[in-house]
Amino acid sequence: MGDRVIAITGAFGVLGSAVAKRAAASGARLALIDFAPAPAGPVPDGALALGGVDLTDAGAAATALDAVAAKLGGLDVLINVAGGFRWETLEDGSADSWAGLYKMNVLTTANASRAALPYLRKSGAGRIVNVGANGAVKAAMGMGAYAASKAGVHRLTESLAEELKGDAITVNAVLPSILDTPVNRADMPKADPSQWVQPDDLAAVILFLASEEARAVTGALVPVTGRV
Repeated sequence: MGDRVIAITGAFGVLGSAVAKRAAASGARLALIDFAPAPAGPVPDGALALGGVDLTDAGAAATALDAVAAKLGGLDVLINVAGGFRWETLEDGSADSWAGLYKMNVLTTANASRAALPYLRKSGAGRIVNVGANGAVKAAMGMGAYAASKAGVHRLTESLAEELKGDAITVNAVLPSILDTPVNRADMPKADPSQWVQPDDLAAVILFLASEEARAVTGALVPVTGRV
């Protein structure tokens, strides 16, 4: 990544931290953005950490991305990891889940991307990488609201890729299955996590799409499903 500036939303979580670690090792300059007030652990040396940012608010997203560009001298890559998950059936679930997951998954991605566009245009090789979900391609029971929101991320990815074809900005998404995280292990104690996707493996695919080598790829929805 040389000296490229990468902003990662949802950067304090398991996947965001994995992306940040791998990006830092490649020489990128990092901005870590999250709704959480502070990272749970250490951040890469020199990284700008912005906690307490509500990306469901367009103004807050713009303020955060403006700060990134001002402090790091621009922006080359936006990686939208921020989002949420909830498992519940339609019959027993809450109507609020649909609006809530739309905000956490679609609005955070849209707001951060909109705020980043002026800076990505100046980059000359801008990249946006979103995190969708394989479960939004074929939804399982209890995944209706989540799958619908992630399907929104997929359609936003495709539409924005078309919108930005003339601006030297690519827009792609990764579609993971089950990530090997402590929360997923606790929620599925009888499952075999060796079949799941390791966060570092998903991070590697994300950073390929963020690289200059991926300049010919845009509008792609890339499955990253391990052996699930």
